[in-house]
Amino acid sequence: MEGCGSNGCEYMTGGTVVILGSVGSNFGAGMTGGMAFIFDEKGNFPGNVNPATLELARITSSYWADHLKSHLEKHLHYTGSTIAARILDDWNKSLPLFWHVVPTEIVNTLPHPLTGENTGKATA
Repeated sequence: MEGCGSNGCEYMTGGTVVILGSVGSNFGAGMTGGMAFIFDEKGNFPGNVNPATLELARITSSYWADHLKSHLEKHLHYTGSTIAARILDDWNKSLPLFWHVVPTEIVNTLPHPLTGENTGKATA
């Protein structure tokens, strides 16, 4: 996705979503599974998250960076997205602008931990 309105990933139960554009309010309300990666170029994503049951983290491990990059490469391949191309062309500058969003109840079941100093309970 290259953007979404209000209530994005509402009641999401599995899979992976990568959003490369703006996100509306109440993101992740009722999200119980799966994960999302949000490109937050404007720096306003945390204010649009429903913080009750989500963990937000900047991507600090090569495991999750590689996972995200793979999704972006597929998106670019299948869609020709200029946004994905720009992000991948400047990967080292773009990666720190992503948020990794995971429901709190599944954090301990992930194949690799969310780690780093910027990991923690979502706050609005």
